[in-house]
Amino acid sequence: MHPAPSVIVFTTLSGLGFGLLFWLGLGLPVVTGWAAFFYFALAFGCAVGGLLASTFHLGHPERAWRAFTQWRSSWLSREGICAVASLVVFGLYAIGLVFMGQQWVVLGLLGSVLAIGTVFTTAMIYTQLKTVPRWNTPVTPVLFLTLSLGGGALLAGQGVAALVLLLAAGAAQVVWWMQGDKALPQSGTTLATATGLGSIGKVRSFEPPHTGTNYLLKEFVHVVGRKHSQKLRLVAAVAGYILPILMLLILPFGWFVAALAAVIHALGVAASRWLFFAEAEHVVGLYYGKR
Repeated sequence: MHPAPSVIVFTTLSGLGFGLLFWLGLGLPVVTGWAAFFYFALAFGCAVGGLLASTFHLGHPERAWRAFTQWRSSWLSREGICAVASLVVFGLYAIGLVFMGQQWVVLGLLGSVLAIGTVFTTAMIYTQLKTVPRWNTPVTPVLFLTLSLGGGALLAGQGVAALVLLLAAGAAQVVWWMQGDKALPQSGTTLATATGLGSIGKVRSFEPPHTGTNYLLKEFVHVVGRKHSQKLRLVAAVAGYILPILMLLILPFGWFVAALAAVIHALGVAASRWLFFAEAEHVVGLYYGKR
C-alpha cells in the first residue's frame, strides 16, 4: 500500500506518546512539579502530534469528528474515543502531579488502561483487514503493543522494562516479517478468486483493466523492490532494536542514554512503519495483475 508520510508519523509518534503515558499513569518515574510537566509535555506532544498528523491523510479532515459515531463497528472510531478519553484523563492526572504534588492513583491507572487501549485499537484497524493478508495476523497487535510499551519505557527511564519489551518487540518483528512474506500466497486469494472467474477455468491477465492509473492503484498497490526492502529491514532492526538493546546492556543507564536510545529507536520504528505499509499487498492488486 502507499506509505503516506502522515500515517508513518502518526503510528510512530502516537505509539511512543501513549506508551510513555502508560508508564506515567503507573507512577513511573516518580515525578511532581516541573519534572512531571516535562514528561507529560513530551508524552502529549508525541501522542497529539501523531494524531494530528493522521488527519492529513484524510480526504476531508473537517469530517473526522464523524468517526466517533461508529464505535459499534469501527476500530477507527474506537481508537478515536480511547485516544480522547486517555488524553482527558491524563490531563486531569497531570494537573494533580504538576500543580498539587498529588498522585491520584485510580485516575492514573484508568489513564494507563485507556492509553494501551488506544494502541491496541490502532493496531486492530489494520489487523481486521482480510484484504491485506500481511496485516491480518494476531502478531500485528503484539508488535504494536510491545513497541509502544518498550519505547515508552525508554522515555520514562525504565531500563529493565525497556530491555525486556524491546527484546519481545524484536522477536515479534522477526516473526511478523517471516509470516508476512508468505501471507498472500497462503491466503488462498488468486487472480481467479479476485475476478470470480476461477470456476470456468484457469485465469490469466490478458491486459490491464485500465490503460492509466486510478485511485486503487495509487493507494492500494505499491511495489517495493526486494533489495530495497531488505536494506530497510536491516535499518529497522539495527536502529529499532539492536542498538537500543546494546546500549541498555553495555552503557551505564541514565537520562542521556535513555534519551539517545529512544531517538535511535524511533528512527528504526519509522523505517519499520514505512515497510509496514509499503510491503502490504492488498488483494486488489491481483485484479490488476500486480502480484
